[in-house]
Amino acid sequence: MSSTRTRNIIFTVTAVVSFLLDQWTKVLARAHLKSLWSGVVVVAGYFDLRYSENTGVAFGMLQQLPGGRILLSLMALAALGLVFHYLRRTDPGQTRLHFALGLVGGGAVGNLVDRIIAGKVSDFIVWHYHGHEWPAFNVADAALVVGVCLMALDMILDKRRTAAGAPPERAGGGRR
Repeated sequence: MSSTRTRNIIFTVTAVVSFLLDQWTKVLARAHLKSLWSGVVVVAGYFDLRYSENTGVAFGMLQQLPGGRILLSLMALAALGLVFHYLRRTDPGQTRLHFALGLVGGGAVGNLVDRIIAGKVSDFIVWHYHGHEWPAFNVADAALVVGVCLMALDMILDKRRTAAGAPPERAGGGRR
């Protein structure tokens, strides 16, 4: 199997799995959590499941943005275009980066589908830490954050390889 094909399979499988897991958990959240006012405590003081809806972006920002549904959908489509552009420019051996881009792509599509169909995104995961509550999020948000963190890790490791005298893997710099 060609390395380009392997790259595309890693990206596609990761994107599809993260998208399907996101949509499935949102269906469950709407069916089982939406009617519960206080949600479900999973680990007292640390982790709850509580349904909420978000018309803005992460952490409820930009909820009052006029034309926000259209603008945020267009921004998500542009981000997906960048993900595909970046994927095409990666070296076939950058497995971690292909996985990361799949997470970002799948997460972006998961929230985009909600925004297009319902005009809002369903959130239901709530973390607590020392009395502070993290804003509610969903599987797509988690996939996006993990994907971006993996991309940052890849960039840091490339810098270290370059500083040590090894050639970088050139994630966005084109094919070798």
